[in-house]
Amino acid sequence: MDVEIGGQSNCKGRTETVTGDSGTVDWRGRPSNPNKHGGMRAAAFVLGLQAFEIMGIAAVGNNLITYVINEMHFSLSKSANIVTNFIGTIFILALLGGFLSDSYLGCFWTILLFGFIELSGFILLSVQAHLPQLKPPQCNMITNGEDCVEAKGLKALIFFVALYLVALGSGCVKPNMISHGADQFNIKDDPKQSKKLSTYFNSAYFAFSMGELVALTLLVWVQTHSGMDVGFGVSAAAMALGLISLVCGTLLYRNKAPRGSILTPIAQVFVAAILKRKQVCLSDPQMLHGSLTKVSNSHQAVSSSAGGLLHTQRFRFLDKACVKTQEDTNDNPWRLCTIDQVEQVKILISVIPIFACTIIFNTILAQLQTFSVQQGSAMNTQLTKSFHIPPASLQAIPYIMLIFIVPVYDTFFIPFARRITGQDSGITPLQRIGFGLFAATFSMVSAAIMESKRRNSYVNDNKVLSIFWITPQFLIFGLSEMFTAVGLIEFFYKQSLKGMQAFLTALTYCSYSFGFYLSSVLVSLVNKITSSSSSGGWLSENDLNKDRLDLFYWLLAALSFLNFLNYLFWARWYSHGFKSSKLVGDDNVP
Repeated sequence: MDVEIGGQSNCKGRTETVTGDSGTVDWRGRPSNPNKHGGMRAAAFVLGLQAFEIMGIAAVGNNLITYVINEMHFSLSKSANIVTNFIGTIFILALLGGFLSDSYLGCFWTILLFGFIELSGFILLSVQAHLPQLKPPQCNMITNGEDCVEAKGLKALIFFVALYLVALGSGCVKPNMISHGADQFNIKDDPKQSKKLSTYFNSAYFAFSMGELVALTLLVWVQTHSGMDVGFGVSAAAMALGLISLVCGTLLYRNKAPRGSILTPIAQVFVAAILKRKQVCLSDPQMLHGSLTKVSNSHQAVSSSAGGLLHTQRFRFLDKACVKTQEDTNDNPWRLCTIDQVEQVKILISVIPIFACTIIFNTILAQLQTFSVQQGSAMNTQLTKSFHIPPASLQAIPYIMLIFIVPVYDTFFIPFARRITGQDSGITPLQRIGFGLFAATFSMVSAAIMESKRRNSYVNDNKVLSIFWITPQFLIFGLSEMFTAVGLIEFFYKQSLKGMQAFLTALTYCSYSFGFYLSSVLVSLVNKITSSSSSGGWLSENDLNKDRLDLFYWLLAALSFLNFLNYLFWARWYSHGFKSSKLVGDDNVP
């Protein structure tokens, strides 16, 4: 999009320090050398961490519902909510990780600190799963569900402490992995690296897919056949390998120093605008504080600060923060802000609708990690006489496809599209997000049709369908996720908000959080509304053959399509409003 620019540091220091290209330093704090530091060689170590980290967390999250039901003896609906709340917490804590990185710690140290916290959570989960005295007595929830004792007291406490140590660590690590890897490309001073940055984002998703694939096949198989204690232990080992990969690249990284609180300049704009709410907005934006550069034949002004943003007409009430009055003799930052500050706040507000449109998308993802796993458990999982497919491994199917599609997309589609559109990334991030949101609808349509067929076959014909009948819903969603997830990360990272790249990347994961929380609300709400019918609630039983999961999927398909239409409106609104806000002289803005 026109507003998107790259190269803004997420960890650029406020103090006067000697720095290298784009204000970066090496591991000793010396100015970085573009010939020695950064680039894909340095980013490869971060990609290694990303692959191992997702390997560990995916093996836990994707099969957690089985452990919670079979070992902790929670009901199906409660177990689904435990899983979605856990995953939702991971993603909302990404905001904390982004804030700490941009403001105080820097990317590298944030990853290292919270990586060890995540590792400790994996270890505690493994210990709890290994010791019988820390779990309820063994019981078959399928045949004797009413007699099984649910985990309570100390046993439940240990479980949730371990679970949320993992959530805290993973949440704070995730946005900084993406941001730290992207920071290795200096697209501000070297526009040619913009193409390499686009390749990095696709490579990051490839690493993610590889980690997911290993987790959903090898690690889930280990959990199923060797026990969850061994499975959790393997997750801990994977996380340890990821941290080793991160540390091995220390000498090659371009590091960006934290800026101090990233929220203070934002708060100053709102406070100043409120204090001057009775002031009249100036008709000439060149008279606003901090606007020194004039643009001929235009009513716009360019900030004199490093940001170099053009003034825009959107959210003009915030411009009052730039109006200098007789009382502003000391240039108090809580009363008088620069135009650059105000424009960055405008950008931050304007990306919120784009962010919000991805919440329903992630609610669909929540179903593939909860109900679709249980859906597979109710089907024939036998592949050969001696081998049964673990239901959680179904989620590996799209990643098998993606490890082939992502390289093809980056090698062939992007160069082809680049010649047509002139975009370094082939198509704009907003177009990529839109295609993914559209495709997600068909994932739920496929899920609803297959669940209806599965349920009718069992209830009417006493026939159990093969688990492969539900693979289309995973394949379609995997393709849509490749477009939406990467597009959203690239969209946020390229926003011209100085020193906030990790925090903005965290917004991507925050969308996952809201999506999983919304899933919990929808499950509870649907149960409450439909339980008044004579047939009972759609999801009120622990038996999918009695529930109406197919109707729930149809509801999500309808919500997904309405969400896509909503996204089209906001994407057009965003593009139209900020066409004039790119940097002067920058003709290669994606």
